[in-house]
Amino acid sequence: MNIWLVMLIGGLITFGMRFSLIYLFGKFELPPTMRRALHYVPPAVLSAIIFPELLYRANQFDVSLGNTRLLAGIIAIAVAWFSKNTLLTILVGMVALVALQLW
Repeated sequence: MNIWLVMLIGGLITFGMRFSLIYLFGKFELPPTMRRALHYVPPAVLSAIIFPELLYRANQFDVSLGNTRLLAGIIAIAVAWFSKNTLLTILVGMVALVALQLW
């Protein structure tokens, strides 16, 4: 029962924080500098999630040809660059990772 209570309270807190920012965002004007800075938040967060998964294996920095995640990531980056299609990029990256791990 405790785990459900923790999940419910955590969800409500998260919702409250996000909703309050969305609500307040329409009530006051942000300075142009802050507005420009906010455009860089999604790429920064995405990079912070993706690059450690691609570059670290067994708690060591690994940029070798044996790093299948890095190779699959490079393939996915190339597909994203040329196709500009998110779904295709994800699918090709997943297939490349599975194929490289089986190979």
